Amino acid sequence: MTVKTGNKVKVEYVGKLDDGSVFDSSEDHGKPLEFEVGSGHVIKGFDDAVLGMSEGDEKEFTIQPAEAYGQHDPTLVQKVPREVFPQEAELTAGLLFEAGLPTGEKVPAMITAVDEGIVTVDLNHPLAGKTLSFKIKLKEVSV
Repeated sequence: MTVKTGNKVKVEYVGKLDDGSVFDSSEDHGKPLEFEVGSGHVIKGFDDAVLGMSEGDEKEFTIQPAEAYGQHDPTLVQKVPREVFPQEAELTAGLLFEAGLPTGEKVPAMITAVDEGIVTVDLNHPLAGKTLSFKIKLKEVSV
């Protein structure tokens, strides 16, 4: 059976950045990635790559930022008062946290700088602007 939109799949994968460092893998999670093809649960480039594959097929591919997490958007880098964070929180550059939006949605965010009473926060996805390379193996396809 070849993969079509709407199929459920299980995929083993390793994701790498341009410098060869691994940013994620199914081994890290202890099981294959499961998703419905075309449902939007994975980035578009990954979704598109499994189309036409059959169980047992292996593939290597590269996804440009536009088909992954988009380009880094400088308007999503914000300076906020230190007071918006819990007083006991130890804030340092590189700290990842979940930011609550006015809509109630939560998004990943990173502190990029801490200055006198001002914290610079980047609301871009940590992989925004990055080219991603994957090696995958299709373990299972179902309707």
